[in-house]
Amino acid sequence: MVETHAERLIALIRQAGLLRPRDVRGAGIASATFRRLAQRGILRRSGRGLYMLADAAGVTEHHTLAEACTRVPHGVVCLLSALRFHDLTTQAPFEVWLAIEERKWRPVVDYPPLRIMRFSGLAFTEGVEAHLIEGVTVRVYGVAKTIADCFKYRNKIGLDVALEALRDVRRRRLCTNDELWRYAQVCRVANVMLPYLEATA
Repeated sequence: MVETHAERLIALIRQAGLLRPRDVRGAGIASATFRRLAQRGILRRSGRGLYMLADAAGVTEHHTLAEACTRVPHGVVCLLSALRFHDLTTQAPFEVWLAIEERKWRPVVDYPPLRIMRFSGLAFTEGVEAHLIEGVTVRVYGVAKTIADCFKYRNKIGLDVALEALRDVRRRRLCTNDELWRYAQVCRVANVMLPYLEATA
């Protein structure tokens, strides 16, 4: 039996969690197929140009991260958004903070609002974790790497935010001293972080 475009699309969305019409152009599926399935109640729009299965599990608190990483698959959730993901801040940033490689084109995305940071070398590639959110693989910097990033970009997010997160990590024992020191070196903030690491030891 030949699989229809609608059946193929449903299978792809079930696998990916969220899809855009342009994600399936190579499979010969027209954007009208998305609209027809949405009108029939099989798909629902998750955001502008993003679709998910109507019977998919409910939207989680990290839904915007899934949306952002669907739109910018080469990005990595960083800084305030990574702190929020790891439950290390009470702040709820209205933008999704995403790191991209220094020489990559800046993505043009209308929603969700993004705060694009440019990382290079090991500072971009090291400490990345993959998490599944609503069926979407979301890349997020781990706890120790996020702390080091916060000290590196303390002028953008505030030293008080970095210190609060460091104290919380120490109190909850979410990573080791060796991990913090390693990423302090990767991010080239070892000298900046050393007195704070000693003070919170």
